[in-house]
Amino acid sequence: MLETVGVESIEELFVDIPSVVRCKGRLNLPGPLSEMEMVRHMKALAGKNKNLDDYACFLGAGAYDHYVPSIINHILLRQEFYTAYTPYQPEVSQGTLQAIFEYQTMICELTGMEVSNASVYDGASALAEAVAMACQATRRGEVMLSRTVHPEAREVVKTYSRFSGVSIKELGCQNGLTGLREAEERINDQISAIVVQNPNYFGALEDLTKFAELAHRHKALLIVSADPIALGLLKPPGETGADIVVGEGQTLGNSLSFGGPYFGFMATTEKLMRRLPGRIVGQTTDSEGNRGFILTLQAREQHIRREKATSNICSNQALCALAATVYLTVLGKKGLRRVAELCLQKAHYTYRSLLETGKFAPTFTAPFFKEFAVTSQEDTAVVNARLMENKIIGGYPLDRDYPELKNSLLVAVTESRTRDEIDRLVKYSVITK
Repeated sequence: MLETVGVESIEELFVDIPSVVRCKGRLNLPGPLSEMEMVRHMKALAGKNKNLDDYACFLGAGAYDHYVPSIINHILLRQEFYTAYTPYQPEVSQGTLQAIFEYQTMICELTGMEVSNASVYDGASALAEAVAMACQATRRGEVMLSRTVHPEAREVVKTYSRFSGVSIKELGCQNGLTGLREAEERINDQISAIVVQNPNYFGALEDLTKFAELAHRHKALLIVSADPIALGLLKPPGETGADIVVGEGQTLGNSLSFGGPYFGFMATTEKLMRRLPGRIVGQTTDSEGNRGFILTLQAREQHIRREKATSNICSNQALCALAATVYLTVLGKKGLRRVAELCLQKAHYTYRSLLETGKFAPTFTAPFFKEFAVTSQEDTAVVNARLMENKIIGGYPLDRDYPELKNSLLVAVTESRTRDEIDRLVKYSVITK
């Protein structure tokens, strides 16, 4: 193996790791513990973390504290789902394949698109794959990417594009929204797609129809990164002219879990369906005419001859996608709409209450869904430290990613937040005597 990769020793593999941080000798580990002792020890370690059982969370920025119905874990922990891996052998994988098919159907209904894959690794990789799809479909090498798209997702897109020769042109923002006029001035016949997020990173609502019209006028595609909870209220992106719709699925029945695992949903039009990465499950009939399910629509290269594949993704996040399927089934259309309404109403109540203190000003005035930006008279680190002392996890400091937005906090309010928690947030967000 060393000879194949071109090095002479194991040590050469680790030359980039400074010797001062390398482990020397045996690890200083304690001796064995009984089961009771180990459980007590692990609980003590876990207790050092701040957790959402004891703290009210107003931190969003891409991961949200939505309520997860208890039925989800009861379904996920069934061994036929929890231990199943790849459904390549359909005759023994009908349960897994049917669950994926139902998931794909629900994603299509949510997004207004015609075909969905079986999920990808997360929302950021879904967006990067969508950009790759658009460039392959249009045979163009430039993409217009809004600066109001999640900063981490933009970085993933740029990483993918660096190795595929795609040129990323960022669109600026005005009042928290993507600059439509700038897009009109800069678009050309080499642009393969316009990429926007809705609601965008600031929680603001974009006018997708205008971007779709602009993209299609220049024979480009519109890629939309969407919040699936917002789609309980908003018009599906497919009805506004989107060609590819992606997003982070964590909000659909998956807990925060300190950052993962999550899953990315991805849907498109019938015209583009053969370019979708990952798995696609189709419905068919067996030799006796019974309803059945099977992987379909993709060349074998996607899974076997990797060097000829159109994407590096051939798997999916089946268990996380199953959680979304159960979540959407349990809530139904009315339930999902109610969750979206509660997010909207509670977010606007929080926004008004913060402004009424006189210590916060609107960062933007654009309409928003469940997340908004406000600018504090204090340093955001001071505000968040005070909130943490009172068992409240505050908003995300926007100047980490947008230096021009000094002392601005991105505050997320989901249906899980109570009025008492919101009032406490407002109370401790300002200096109290």
